[in-house]
Amino acid sequence: MKTNIGLVDDHQLFIKSLGLMLATFNSYDVVVEASNGKELQDKFVTLKVLPDIMLIDVTMPVMDGIQTAEWLHKEYPAIKLVALSMNDNDDSIIAMLKAGCCAYLLKDTHPSELEKALHEIDTKGYYNGDASNINFRRLLLTESRNEQNQITEREKEFLQYACSDLTYKQIAAIMNVSERTVDGYRESLFEKLNVQSRVGMALEAIRKGFVNL
Repeated sequence: MKTNIGLVDDHQLFIKSLGLMLATFNSYDVVVEASNGKELQDKFVTLKVLPDIMLIDVTMPVMDGIQTAEWLHKEYPAIKLVALSMNDNDDSIIAMLKAGCCAYLLKDTHPSELEKALHEIDTKGYYNGDASNINFRRLLLTESRNEQNQITEREKEFLQYACSDLTYKQIAAIMNVSERTVDGYRESLFEKLNVQSRVGMALEAIRKGFVNL
């Protein structure tokens, strides 16, 4: 039984060439082609057979790869999503993985590597090959750390007061929280800003634009 494939890419020559290449693998049928996410949505309305794997171009007009992957992941979670791109920059990789893709392939991937990737995606649900030199674990760990280091709105509010001559006790009263909560804000920000004093915290907050004096 053949695996059904869907293609969405705004370069018609590429999408037609890719379709012909997939036909030579003898294990895949292309059941839908579209030039962007919006066109794909329109075609899915009347599609009789859904793809098992969807190959998604990252950069497209009207509705790009990230938006397309997010929509597919939400509406058709059983479909395995694969990102296709001309580049392997970290931001694109992370964005497509977060949107629901289980693999990220470069468009210059060798046909034999593509066939191997599709087989593993079909059987295992993911593919992490070395062809594009992508270290998914490193990227996702970096993203996780970045999210952990993000300053919350309440912490920004605390920073604004901390850059004044108010005491921590007075700041707690103004923010209507306990002094222990304020201590928590302070310790969290010391770690996130990599500082060890209130002065250092204030200087970093101003330097990074969290506080305007």
